[in-house]
Amino acid sequence: MYLTSMVFLLLGSSTSLLMALFSLYKSVGYFIEWEIISTNSNSVVMTLILDWMSLLFLGFVMLISSMVIYYSGGYMEGDSNMNRFVYLVLMFVVSMVALIISPNLISILLGWDGLGLVSYCLVIYYQNEKSGAAGMLTALSNRVGDVAILLAISLLSVYGGWNFVFYLNSICNDISMGLLSFLVVLAAMTKSAQIPFSAWLPAAMAAPTPVSALVHSSTLVTAGVYLLVRFEPAMHGSKLSQLLLLLGGTTMFMAGLGANFEYDLKKIIALSTLSQLGVMMSVLGFGLADLAFFHLLSHALFKALLFMCAGVIIHSAKDYQDIRMMGGLSKLMPLTTFYMNLANLALCGMPFMAGFYSKDLILEMAFMGSINYISFFMYVFATGLTVCYTARLVYYSITGGFNMGSLHSVNDESSLLTNPMLLLALGAVAAGAMLSWLIVPYPYVICLSGFYKMVGVICMCFSCLGGLCYYLGSFLFILNSLNYYKAVVFSGSMWFLPFLSTQNLMFQFLLNGLYLHKMGDQGWFENKGGHNLHSSLMKSSVLLEKMQDNSIKLYMMTFLFWAVVSIIIM
Repeated sequence: MYLTSMVFLLLGSSTSLLMALFSLYKSVGYFIEWEIISTNSNSVVMTLILDWMSLLFLGFVMLISSMVIYYSGGYMEGDSNMNRFVYLVLMFVVSMVALIISPNLISILLGWDGLGLVSYCLVIYYQNEKSGAAGMLTALSNRVGDVAILLAISLLSVYGGWNFVFYLNSICNDISMGLLSFLVVLAAMTKSAQIPFSAWLPAAMAAPTPVSALVHSSTLVTAGVYLLVRFEPAMHGSKLSQLLLLLGGTTMFMAGLGANFEYDLKKIIALSTLSQLGVMMSVLGFGLADLAFFHLLSHALFKALLFMCAGVIIHSAKDYQDIRMMGGLSKLMPLTTFYMNLANLALCGMPFMAGFYSKDLILEMAFMGSINYISFFMYVFATGLTVCYTARLVYYSITGGFNMGSLHSVNDESSLLTNPMLLLALGAVAAGAMLSWLIVPYPYVICLSGFYKMVGVICMCFSCLGGLCYYLGSFLFILNSLNYYKAVVFSGSMWFLPFLSTQNLMFQFLLNGLYLHKMGDQGWFENKGGHNLHSSLMKSSVLLEKMQDNSIKLYMMTFLFWAVVSIIIM
């Protein structure tokens, strides 16, 4: 079944990429409107948008999905519910397709909610307490964004339709529609795990590794970025752009710092994804939506490859995820190590790899723009931290001696696991150049001094050397970190966001919600609403029926009552 799914997705990917090339060559896009049903003056309409952006993203999603499903055939080989897993992944792809090709907020909501629901099902796939807690945190964090989309739908009804692509310039010029833009930004921040909603992304690593390669690196978490790329004209030059720049830069710095103190292999890569999402969001804050989309596509390829390599290593190394238990894998798994190094070099922005073309352009545009020193240093430090934790990961897992003991079977023998990496590895090397020719056909005019031009490469080199020296020195002064215990805990725990999101803030919200539910829905609203209203209407109707029976007793009692009232008044 997984082979059939892979073939269909690969064919769909090829078709989408060819259509995207045709759309770029002809400079055309297609807006398709299909009236499903019409009753009186109301009509239910399905709308699709097929332009170069949606078709290109769709092709990349299907390409990565096909490789992940093929990879799952080897990774999930002993699973008794393999078909269920494949169905869930296909449901996820369908939800993502619905989101990508929708210019309509209502159909976007269907894909948006579908992503959240299927993601929850995939996170709790292993059905243990840790997975359940991670799935609940993921679902509750994403519900904030779902409610924001619902409120945005109600506000957009002012324009008489929900095809927001037609109203972007009107929303930008309408001050009263600032709340609508804020709600869309809020929804994107929850789905793309920006501060203060960052805690759910590392927690979602409880899902199987193929899910992490697809869902939490290239599709689900980039859905918020894609929505803002579409919505960017409505925010151009507003205060929301400055908010995105600030929060994106802070997320980028926080995630890079946390990855340098993490020992779980999958969580290091998850924090790396979080850092790159911060880059995309901050670039959207500059108003450079095409560069954010460029980085989104190039990042998807090498990050999915990195997750796949991590899965092979975990699968072979007796299911350990602690990088301190690994080491010397370059001798035992040369092919996987080769692919992993390619992905790591692309992630660091090594010249002429896929990540270089987008990251270098982003850094140069940021340095040339009118940003303050805080944002400038955040960009520089985040770039350095990326190289630093990558060097740390390579040092612990690939080089040195093997730490797994004598009972192991670490090898590259499974072709089901290594074959799908080949296509993504080619993408990690060549996709950046090809995408730069397609997405940025005209050259950006960048005027920088020699120092600013070289600051990215200089930062890479010094961070790599500094990271290696630091981690080599940590063995000589192994207990030295105890002197800085509080700083280490603060930096390594994502600035306490997981604790705030679960134990305190989220728990208090849930308690308040339960209290309001008991007092409102099950209390006053029930007593004075549906249930009591029914009994009151029944009593009133019985009384009215008696009054209409022409009963002499009733008339006499009414006459006596008003007579007594009149006497008392007089």
